[in-house]
Amino acid sequence: MIELLSCACYIALIGGVSFVLGRIVPKSWFHWDKAPFAAYGFERQGKLYEKLGIRYWQKKLPDMSRILPGTMPAKKIGGDYKARLPQMLRETCVAELTHWLLCVAGLHCLTLWPTVGGLAVVCLNILGNLPFILIQRYNRPRLARLLEKTGGTAALEQETCQAD
Repeated sequence: MIELLSCACYIALIGGVSFVLGRIVPKSWFHWDKAPFAAYGFERQGKLYEKLGIRYWQKKLPDMSRILPGTMPAKKIGGDYKARLPQMLRETCVAELTHWLLCVAGLHCLTLWPTVGGLAVVCLNILGNLPFILIQRYNRPRLARLLEKTGGTAALEQETCQAD
């Protein structure tokens, strides 16, 4: 029982730490059009995820922008969304990386509980983070297409020059 509690506390701790790091890391480090964040051919610009029904179940999962409003940019497209699209695209990169790192860091539970129980916690941790990774990989190409259609790439180039 103590091993399960240790793993649960550890998972909660790395979740909190990764959330804070995700808020403070410079977003200019992230490029949605470059590896590892660019869409891979097998994803077919998000069509793969549509086959998984992601459009329907993604809204049912917890979203930190709804849980802790004000700590994350709003995900609603409205108002001057064209200016916000580059930021939203970078946020998808941050979220994806955060969930991948949570999967990797969760492997430590195997040292906290080196039995089948620890393996179960690791598997649950990965399965718990995987939907959020898929959501980012699904939404990013859609946002990038919207940015391109609205001519937001000129604003992006100006933003990039200011960041450098």
